[in-house]
Amino acid sequence: MKLLLDSTRCQGYGLCQEPAPELIDLDDWGYAQLRAADVPADGEEAAAAAVAACPNSALRLGK
Repeated sequence: MKLLLDSTRCQGYGLCQEPAPELIDLDDWGYAQLRAADVPADGEEAAAAAVAACPNSALRLGK
């Protein structure tokens, strides 16, 4: 599973990082940056929660 970020949709709310700090960093302005696109098996639930937390649909899960 991959976590995908459309950085043009990110508005810097930072809500995605709370459920998945091991997968997502925030830059100095609060915009999401992926630590790694490949999600480990034990991080799938956190990745799904991060996708759900994003109010601008900047994150999605893929294969």
